[in-house]
Amino acid sequence: MSSPNALRQASRDRPMFALGLRFLATVLFSVMLLLVKLTGERGISLPETLFWRQALPAIAIFGWLASRGQLHRLATKRPWIHLRRAVIGGTGMFLTLGVVRVLPLAEATILGFTTPMFAVILSAWMLKEKVGPWRWGAVLMGLMGVLIIAGPDTSNLPPFGLMVGIGAAMTVALVTVQVRDLGRTEEPLTVVFYFSALSAPVLALGLIGNDFDHDVTGWLMLAGIGLSGLLAQITMTTSLRYGSVASVMVVDYIQLAWATFWGWLIFDHLPPTSTWIGAPIIIGASLLIAWREHVRFRTPRPAPSNV
Repeated sequence: MSSPNALRQASRDRPMFALGLRFLATVLFSVMLLLVKLTGERGISLPETLFWRQALPAIAIFGWLASRGQLHRLATKRPWIHLRRAVIGGTGMFLTLGVVRVLPLAEATILGFTTPMFAVILSAWMLKEKVGPWRWGAVLMGLMGVLIIAGPDTSNLPPFGLMVGIGAAMTVALVTVQVRDLGRTEEPLTVVFYFSALSAPVLALGLIGNDFDHDVTGWLMLAGIGLSGLLAQITMTTSLRYGSVASVMVVDYIQLAWATFWGWLIFDHLPPTSTWIGAPIIIGASLLIAWREHVRFRTPRPAPSNV
């Protein structure tokens, strides 16, 4: 017979709602990466960009809860888990934002597509989530699409950028599994606050000797990074509260479309032909997993036998 905790978890899972939230997160995240690349071209250092990316959300969440008399919502019984998430998440964010500055947006996004592969493995291992053959097959299908996009020509993927991108994908996958675990006991706003509040003071060390002589546009871009990052983090965290890691992560493939669009519109850069061949395969893998997740939760399960 299912345990009470399992029944509560099953009643809370809303796979299609989780997928919708994850889609919104991809839009917000693509805007944030675009602004990160633009601030880099304006000479704003990566440490400063990272600091404002974390400090502004922490200030906004604390101020909003304080104004509503709801600071009690930040209470937690898992401070060390939040600290571990902040350390690993901060490392992943440094790599994720850093790769955007050394590679074009589309190529940087392509490397991020290895994240679901690591996420499926980690969720099955750490969270004991059951991942069926359909989702395993779809992940492999998506990986094939990524390999086609990467292609044999590495002129767009220099070794340093390749290493940074793979490192970012691995840490993001680990963070995703941790967020899923935290989401079982903590609300999304709490998870996002502690990630920002615990990492911002460490990132402030990178501001020593930094030049803050930015124009209005530069400051607006930094504010936009903080705002879009906050909203992306909340929607991403909430998606993991209502859906499994293995299912929602595949929606991140859609970031390729946004990265390609921004690269063409702002930087006049279009990916090579291999991208147009591999992209439909990746999108197909995402749709397959979304469909299987929807069917899995709509199919009535047989009542447990008392025999």
